[in-house]
Amino acid sequence: MTAPACCHINDVRAAAATIADHIVRTPLIAAPWSGGDLWLKAENLQPIGAFKIRGATNAIARLDPRARARGVVTHSSGNHGQAVAWAARWRGVPAVIVVPEGASAVKTAAIRQLGAEVVVVPAEDRAAAVDEFTARRRLTFVPPYDHLDVIAGQGTLALEVLDDLASIDTVLVPVGGGGLISGVGTVMSSLSPRTRVVGVESELAADARDSLVRGRRVSWDPALTSRTAADGTRATVVGELTFPIMRATVAEIVTVTEDEILAAVSALARRAHLVAEPSGALAVAAHLAGPSRYGRSVAVVSGGNIDPPVLARALCESMRKDHSLS
Repeated sequence: MTAPACCHINDVRAAAATIADHIVRTPLIAAPWSGGDLWLKAENLQPIGAFKIRGATNAIARLDPRARARGVVTHSSGNHGQAVAWAARWRGVPAVIVVPEGASAVKTAAIRQLGAEVVVVPAEDRAAAVDEFTARRRLTFVPPYDHLDVIAGQGTLALEVLDDLASIDTVLVPVGGGGLISGVGTVMSSLSPRTRVVGVESELAADARDSLVRGRRVSWDPALTSRTAADGTRATVVGELTFPIMRATVAEIVTVTEDEILAAVSALARRAHLVAEPSGALAVAAHLAGPSRYGRSVAVVSGGNIDPPVLARALCESMRKDHSLS
């Protein structure tokens, strides 16, 4: 499979040079406790606790200087908002983050701490609020995933993976709107075509799976996707730009249960000493559910911004199950 013309490996390489001094080159960590040959790409160790810093930093760096000086706006449930706020602060420009009601308190507080203006609206009003800011204050919209500079930035983590580990059978990637997996797919299809790129979603928010199966973008009702604890992947439909890239470069998308997601959060904390949010643990959850399926694998731990009660619940559930088996 080859990536379509809208996304090139050279775009990802250029992004890597652009952002190199402003992100962490995250480690690839062996997971011998996983039941298979698994390695963890620990993006939860980024300055904002998630991979989103890569795409936002690249996109804001590449803006026309006059547009960048006026400021940027985005909508986000948390991690992309933090990434835009962080990159805007680095560039010394204003940032407005439109956050849906009910978003993670940890992530929303972090956005404010980075100096961005936070505007909370009902989830269905996010796009309209962004449109208002772009019209009234002439801010530039930095999309969460459906933007070529964002996709190229996210793909830089795959360049690091290939630098660190040879002969990879499978890369497991969490899927929301498709920006991360599109970037990873672009790199793997160009540099390691034998490596399968497998997306992972919660079974409660499986719009990307349905889209690939049906060959067209399938939208899920927000009332359905809001049920999953993996709040970073509650996008109701994959992007117009990301979908064709996914079709060309992604082998399949698998789903995991909510119990499997929380078990992966616990396993990462207890066995790998990594704090992962539910969205960040999706890829590990898929591997733990069927390690023999994937061969030598890399799971992207995409984020670690977890609300304390969710982490406590995951650990308590894991301990309860351990005690019931003993």
